[in-house]
Amino acid sequence: MKKTFVISAIAALAGCASLGVGGFKQPIVNFNDLQVEGVGTKGGTVDVVLSVYNPNGYRLDATRLTYKLLVDTSAVGDGVYNTKFTVQSGDSALVRLPVHLSYAGLAAAAKQLQENGSVNYRVIGDVTVATPVGNFTKPYDQTGRFSTLSGIKH
Repeated sequence: MKKTFVISAIAALAGCASLGVGGFKQPIVNFNDLQVEGVGTKGGTVDVVLSVYNPNGYRLDATRLTYKLLVDTSAVGDGVYNTKFTVQSGDSALVRLPVHLSYAGLAAAAKQLQENGSVNYRVIGDVTVATPVGNFTKPYDQTGRFSTLSGIKH
């Protein structure tokens, strides 16, 4: 009798766990903006602004976000954002990620801007969210083109 109860309890918990995972919808991460913040003696800083959309029926608490910025195919900056942010159900939150660029990265971008008036970029990484059914990590990968005349194009 006791053995049957333990097996039934384990089966019920496993069923609930799989139902929770199956009901979870991955957050949608989109590139929103790129802003040059400044240039200093060791390089420059840009802010990458991402929009994180929550398609679930409950709020998501993001606990970690990693990112890497590439100009064409050259990595120019990366980092980890460990500041918690919340995205309400059916809503979006903007997250501003500071990226420090070396002079080599700035020079490559400046050369392209000078020659073409624009530069191709790519932002990749992953976002970790806490939900009522556990923690989940979702990768994202966004590309676009930055033009000195018209700003960001996706």
